[in-house]
Amino acid sequence: MKSLLLLCVMLLSILSLNSIVEAKIRHYRWEVKYEFKSPDCFKKLVITINGRSPGPSILAQQGDTVIVDLKNSLVTENVAIHWHGIRQIGTPWADGTEGVSQCPILPGDTFRYMFVVDRAGTYLYHAHYGMQREAGLYGSIRVALPDGESEPFSYDYDRSIILNDWYHKSTYEQAAGLSSIPFVWVGDPQSLLIQGKGRFNCSTPLVATGSCHATNPECSPYVFTVVPGKTYRLRIGSLTALAALSFQIEGHNMTVVETDGHYVEPFVVNNLFIYSGETYSVLVTANQDPSRNYWAVSKMVSRNNTTPNGLAIFNYYPNHPRKSPPTIPPSGPFWNDIPSRVNQSLKIKSHPGYIHPVPKTSDRVIILLNTQNRINGSVKWSINNVSFTLPHTPYLVSLKENLLHTFEQTPPPDVISGYQNYDINKVAQNVNATSSNSVYRLKFNTTVDIILQNANTLNVNNSETHPWHLHGHDFWVVGYGNGKFNASEDPKRYNLVDPIMKNTVPVHPYGWTALRFIANNPGVWAFHCHIESHFYMGMGAVFEEGIDKVGTLPTSIMGCGDTKRFLRP
Repeated sequence: MKSLLLLCVMLLSILSLNSIVEAKIRHYRWEVKYEFKSPDCFKKLVITINGRSPGPSILAQQGDTVIVDLKNSLVTENVAIHWHGIRQIGTPWADGTEGVSQCPILPGDTFRYMFVVDRAGTYLYHAHYGMQREAGLYGSIRVALPDGESEPFSYDYDRSIILNDWYHKSTYEQAAGLSSIPFVWVGDPQSLLIQGKGRFNCSTPLVATGSCHATNPECSPYVFTVVPGKTYRLRIGSLTALAALSFQIEGHNMTVVETDGHYVEPFVVNNLFIYSGETYSVLVTANQDPSRNYWAVSKMVSRNNTTPNGLAIFNYYPNHPRKSPPTIPPSGPFWNDIPSRVNQSLKIKSHPGYIHPVPKTSDRVIILLNTQNRINGSVKWSINNVSFTLPHTPYLVSLKENLLHTFEQTPPPDVISGYQNYDINKVAQNVNATSSNSVYRLKFNTTVDIILQNANTLNVNNSETHPWHLHGHDFWVVGYGNGKFNASEDPKRYNLVDPIMKNTVPVHPYGWTALRFIANNPGVWAFHCHIESHFYMGMGAVFEEGIDKVGTLPTSIMGCGDTKRFLRP
């Protein structure tokens, strides 16, 4: 009898295991807390996941359900994590955007994120509360194709790499400066990190004694070890707080094959320009002299800066991984070489075998003029003279539960008054703006065009690069242009044949970028500049679509603002 009972238990265990395998549930348990780390040799408080920064990579297969049980052990800070590039179809409350899709996770609380990764590709995750992303709370998401499916390129090994910039001041100090009168800019980052490792010059004047140790193994260069003759897929993601970057591997070409989860018509680059929030897959073949190692270099571009280049070692096995390359690292492109960056943007087209047909016309056109402004003496960023602010009650709850008193109901403008006469090449005659937390209400299943229009800042002869990220969607990048967008002429030159789909895209200095997407994902979705300080200063918007089609909201996303009424003791 005991043997029979034991056999039944074993069979049940096997059946249970098989059902888990079939369900493909990827379950992670994370604890978020501050720890002292020295990623660039300078010791400071870093937000870690299970003691790591970058955090653990999420590895899944298309169609899998990912569950992350997140415990907030920051003691004095709230937290939220956004799953960057995951569209959250059917789970808009899992997007991880504080003030939009959820209340923040309070210190000591554990919150469960659960969502389906519906498309293969290279994605990211990062903090979406305040400016915590730049404190170290980020990581990679790698989604593989279903069994039996193949990609339109081949390689031997697969690696994920995150590029970042690094500040020594805390996010609190930076946020206080951005909100101050007089304004205190965050300045250039102190270093650039490659997969969480960089090198700051500890001999820099005014560095506190004992705070920086050049011999600390934490800041030894990151090492890519490669086998001669093999081809590597490098999944490169940028989560910089400020910097646009160029990335290159000394002596090696890179073939771009994927971006933001979509296959690219392959093209070869010596250096890859990448903006905060973007991901790329490049193929690199270890086909150089195998007797030595080579430099991998990240360089800050688009801003005249003092930040030293980030360095890693491209290590040819069996050379020692710490063996320094015999050459000087490549200096990289000039910081202000805008044409080269625009040319790369124009090269990115959909792979011929993987084109998603783009609607030939749109139902609505929204022109977003990005400007730097002032509100009551404070320096802000705005779109169409409106500087965005987040409400205390998340939009998703407010709109689903009809709590419309929690945010402003006058919608933001689709185009700024006087746009036809606005001179994007000069500081505006009137730089004053207003603030608002109103949202764009999009008719469900309609096609929307967004024109991102760059202009002059508060400084003469200055326009900046802005990477814009849309939550909940991929969009077609249908056009780029220099100067001011012409609504009657420029759409005639849109690429409606093979435009790439992305979730993050740059708008270049004094230029415009045109996006097209279908408002077919019920929920409330943030759209914002991915530069931390710019979003903090108001460069963002929110889109609502199909809110009536959103299912019952979990109470776990509530507990702040007017959502307290839905919690029962």
